[in-house]
Amino acid sequence: MNIRNIAISAVAVLAATLMAVPSGIARDRQQPQKQPELTPDRKIAVITQIVESFYVDTVNANKMVEEGIVAMLKTLDPHSTYTNAEETKELTEPLQGNFSGVGIQFNMLTDTLYVIQTVAGGPSEKVGILAGDRILMVNDTLIAGVKKPNAEVIKMLRGPKGTEVNVKVKRGNEPELIDFRIVRDDIPINSVDAAYMADDKTGYIRVSRFAESTGDEFVEAMNKLLRQGMKNVIIDLEDNGGGYLVSAFNLSSIFLPKDAPVVYTEGLRQPRTAYDNQQPGQFTDGRVVVMVNQYSASASEILAGALQDNDRAAIVGRRTFGKGLVQRPFPLPDGSMVRLTTAHYYTPSGRSIQKPYNAGDTEDYSMDMRRRYDSGELFNRDSIHVNDSLRYYTLRLHRPVYGGGGIMPDRFVAVDTTGYSTYYRDLTAKGIFNRYTQNYVDAHRKQIQKAYKTDAAFMKGFEVTDEMLKEFTDLGEKEGVPMNEEQFAISRDGIRTIIKALIGRDVYEQSTYYRIANELNPTYREALRLINSDDYNSILQ
Repeated sequence: MNIRNIAISAVAVLAATLMAVPSGIARDRQQPQKQPELTPDRKIAVITQIVESFYVDTVNANKMVEEGIVAMLKTLDPHSTYTNAEETKELTEPLQGNFSGVGIQFNMLTDTLYVIQTVAGGPSEKVGILAGDRILMVNDTLIAGVKKPNAEVIKMLRGPKGTEVNVKVKRGNEPELIDFRIVRDDIPINSVDAAYMADDKTGYIRVSRFAESTGDEFVEAMNKLLRQGMKNVIIDLEDNGGGYLVSAFNLSSIFLPKDAPVVYTEGLRQPRTAYDNQQPGQFTDGRVVVMVNQYSASASEILAGALQDNDRAAIVGRRTFGKGLVQRPFPLPDGSMVRLTTAHYYTPSGRSIQKPYNAGDTEDYSMDMRRRYDSGELFNRDSIHVNDSLRYYTLRLHRPVYGGGGIMPDRFVAVDTTGYSTYYRDLTAKGIFNRYTQNYVDAHRKQIQKAYKTDAAFMKGFEVTDEMLKEFTDLGEKEGVPMNEEQFAISRDGIRTIIKALIGRDVYEQSTYYRIANELNPTYREALRLINSDDYNSILQ
């Protein structure tokens, strides 16, 4: 008997029972009939059929079932999830490393799409679209001044490889719109945001996610820096929420000797699976510092934990997120997907990365960052409470490290709030930084490129003048952020630096932004100090 027949039979039995027992007759005189047991899957099917057959209003059965699946998974752990077909595509696309589209980096400012950069060799560059162009129409649909969400604009520009999209562009002060026909092509999604020489012998590489292409991107960036004389490297994993295990394994393997353990997984129904380095790493001698913070999670913690437990790197920053549960994807025929937790991640020393949680209590789990803030953990290492029963030891030097959730840094760096003000926050929230710098670059791009042939020359010679700051704060006033002299004085240096960094990014490349903005990052400053000092040896010798 199939599920539908079972459901109909159950409904019929229910109806017959109700009709056979008149109101007011004592039921305890009748012998209770033994009802057939329903397995959980059959029970769901029966209830769905009852609702569809008898509910007072029209029912969207698919939506009802999906919400039931979501509620069911919420009783497990915080990371077992269900996504519908569209959500699944959006979730997996950034990790697959590419998509088909037109190949631009853009901002939506004053409800208009501004082109920040075109992807080198991409479809938009090939037809002549330039940084600073404003795309006003896509396939005869107006997208400027109509408050279209970013997601909708992205959907209009993306599409299958080989298909065409027509756009109308406003360029500078030219009176007429320019028509472009762009043939969509595969566009890489980079996970290495920046790679540059921080000093004569120290390279800096920022990894924003662990995607399919991350290993290849990282090796390419590292080889470029090695040719420039890199002897030591800083790996920036701040705010990196993770991604594919294999990508974290590949990066770890670059720095570890053959047979070094990287991570292992184990669960109730999943036997222990160890991931050990299969061949000697490319970079096993130079110094390594890894930058982390409270938002570094999952694959970031695998990399940081592997290098720490093997005594191969010094970890700098704040305790990481603590996401150490392994999700296995179960794709469904309609394009939806269940990501079910099947195992735990463990570092080579045996530490579980996962922070504590109560099954089904996602609200309490989501409050963890707030508790860290309230307890002072983000500002003072002494506020972090470690459990001696969860003490482990690194593999080579036998240094004590602790489990209980996340990776504890070897050098703690507090959150820096010295340049922060509510005025700065409001300017950021209103998008004033991006709006001002885009307008400035739009008016001065050619002059900047002529005066500063490279971003190094720009960094050395370009200054954000007081006149520019006045234009910036005037724009803030115009957009509803009143000038506050006292708070502006607190944030002046930070404002000046971020304006310069954004202009540098828009004129040169993404790395230029980090070369400038990292001056404000105390974790970066400590990483650079540590990698060049004897303190590094005090940790790892």
